This record gives sequence, C-alpha cells and structure tokens, in this order.
Amino acid sequence: MTEDREWGRRSLLRGAAVVAGAAAATPLLGGAATARADGDADALFEAGRFEQAGRAYEEILRQDPGNVHAARRRGHVGLLSNRFPEAEKYLTTALNLAPDDKQTNRLLADCYTRQDKFSLAAPRWQATGEEAYAKWFAAMRGTPYQVHGDIARLPWKQMDPFPLVEASINGGPKRSFTFYTRVDSLGVSKRVAEEAGLTAVAKQRTEAFGDVIWLYYGVLESFRLDGIELRNIPVGWSERESGGEVAPEAHDGMIGTWVLYHLLPTFDYAGRSLILRRRTPETAGKARADAARARVKPLPLWLTGGHLLYSEGSVAGSSPGVVALHIGGTGEQVAGISEETAKRLGVRVDYDRPMASFAGGQPTNGYPCYPKEVRLGDATAKGAYCYAGGKNTLGDEGFYKLASFDHAFHKPFNITLDFTDMNLYIARGPAT
Repeated sequence: MTEDREWGRRSLLRGAAVVAGAAAATPLLGGAATARADGDADALFEAGRFEQAGRAYEEILRQDPGNVHAARRRGHVGLLSNRFPEAEKYLTTALNLAPDDKQTNRLLADCYTRQDKFSLAAPRWQATGEEAYAKWFAAMRGTPYQVHGDIARLPWKQMDPFPLVEASINGGPKRSFTFYTRVDSLGVSKRVAEEAGLTAVAKQRTEAFGDVIWLYYGVLESFRLDGIELRNIPVGWSERESGGEVAPEAHDGMIGTWVLYHLLPTFDYAGRSLILRRRTPETAGKARADAARARVKPLPLWLTGGHLLYSEGSVAGSSPGVVALHIGGTGEQVAGISEETAKRLGVRVDYDRPMASFAGGQPTNGYPCYPKEVRLGDATAKGAYCYAGGKNTLGDEGFYKLASFDHAFHKPFNITLDFTDMNLYIARGPAT
C-alpha cells in the first residue's frame, strides 16, 4: 500500500484503536532541524516556523515561478491556518505545474473537503489513489453539514477510559458517542449503521488487528447533539471480514474532527461537558473576548492531514515547538514524545516496562517516561506520567512534532477550538 492510500484507512481505524487502548508514539523536533532553521525555507517549515517559511517560499517563487515544491509548500502554509483562497492559489499553481503530483492533489483535496466543496474534492482524492473517498464525496448531494440550532451542552456520562456524550441518529433514541481529534468523519458501529438503515456508497478493504477489515462510507440524514442538529453529513462504519465489530462495543460511535470543525467546540474536561456552538464570526469574536477577559492568551491552531490538530508547546524546558493535540481518546499518559527527544532533553525513560498497544491498527511499543514539565500555553503538567516511543521523523505532514498532548493532560482544563480565526484557548477549571 502506498503512503497516500494509508491516509484514509488509518483515520477510521484509529477510531477502533481508541477503544482497544491505542497510544501512538509521536516524533519530536530534532536538533538538526533546529540548527538549520535560520533561513532555509524547508528547514523553517520542518521546524514549525510556518509564517517565516511561507515568506521564504514566496521568495523562491519570485525567482523560480515553476518551482512545484515551493508552490505546494506555500499552499500548505495557507491550508494549515484555513486561509483557503491563499491555499487554493498556490496549490492550483503547483497542480498546473505537475498535475500528477500526489502530495499536491492530497492537499487540494483536503482544502476543498474543509470547505464542503465535495464535487471539487472528489477528483483530487481520485488522483491520490483514494478511490473510496472519491466515490464517497462524489455521492454527496445537496448542502452538507447543515447546522440547525445555536448551542449544545452535553454532559459527559463518563470521563474514563474515554469521554462519552449522548446523541441521536436520524431521530432515533439517544446513543453513546465518544470523540477523538485523530479521527476524521463521524463513525458509527456496524450495529448502529444497520439499525439506522445506512447504505454504503463506497467501501474499502484493509488489514488490521490481525484480520481483514472492511470500511464502509455513507451519508447520514440527521445527527442531533442536544440543541444542535447536523444534517446531510458523511458517516463511516466498519466490520471484520471474519464477522463482528472491529472493536468492543464500548460506545455506539465516534465524533471526528470533520464534525467538530463545522462548529465552535469547547471540551470542558474540568466541568465534564462538551459545549458546541454554531460557528460564525460572531461566536468566534465572543470566544476571543471571553478569553481576553479571563487573561487567556490565544495559541495557534493548525490543521493538516485532513483532521489532525496541532498547536505550540514545550517539553522539559525546551524551546516552543509544534505539538499534536489528541483531544478525546483514552489512556493514562499525559503526553507522548520520541525516544530520541527524550534522550536529548534528559527525560528519564523506563525501558524495563514496555507498553504494547495498537496505532492505526498495527502493533506498537512505547515506554513510560517522566519529563519535569510539559506545557501548552499557560497549562502545565509537572513530573507527569508520559510515554516515549518512535524516532524523530518528519512524517506525512512534513514537519517535526515536539510532543503529543493526550487525554490525561486535558483533565484540569477546558479547551476551546476556534476554527474561524484558528486559535486555541486553554484555561484551568470549568468553562464559564
């Protein structure tokens, strides 16, 4: 399987992996990238200095308008912050220069998908080899992600091993849903899909958890979360070829980032509730004003890989770097770092106690570690239980990740994600 084809498979399989106890190791910013990040456009991008990288790529394009890599990366910089006209301009330039370039097609597919321009996204997904995604989006009719209502306040039925809220499918009874920002679409169990009469418009075969897995893609008429209802939205489900659910029936479904970025969500861990607001410039402005009154500084919010969230944080007194935001999910660990970065930062790693788990449906190993501090803005965890695993690699996104901030980190805080202005606000205590 190619790297591009794995993108769609991994997303839905991560949802199943959550209930199986997944804890994927996240690589970190390495010293080599830091040393090089003094003017070279790629080094700036790899180090997470995206705005500076964007200007450097613009300079390259002024001197070499036919540079596909610079045009693609400049478009990626815009896409990270949901600046869609900017992203489309440069990604279209890159596509015209190299129509078969899979990376450009994938970024442009993501750009159109985020804007609900599914008819434009479908051929771009086809060009990346994601045939199931192409069929899925081509089958969408009418206006997707129609939002009805203004606010929903969903108390959590539980905190651990993962948060659960209640929602209903197609006007039916309330069911238990969790959420996870490492998953893209709304996912439901095979049982719920059958009870709701969902029909697959596309399907995909893959292998994970030692079995053959079939992934199905359809369209859901209605998804109600308290005072907010979303209509005409993409939905996915899966089953083992040998029969039965992919993961234990610990919940009825999972809410992914595609649903969340159509709203203005507050994950009120401290208050044990999920607050969803209609996403408008006015609600974004209110969130910004409320944060300013509470003296909460905005942090950057970046989105890439279709649904993966990032911001800026630090580990063990390191310089700020790009960190992954795993909101939802499960696990006792506060954060994840790479073994290489743990060594570089002098973080103690307990190699006598390996942690076996699954990530993306495949087995993986990590080790307990205990950094003196992990920090996301003014939110900190000191001497907390974390994990180390994997190597310092750029990964599919093209930049180094300093850490991942996981379920246990968020518990004392409330986190608001503003996908309009691309800001993150994190504050101690329940949301007001």
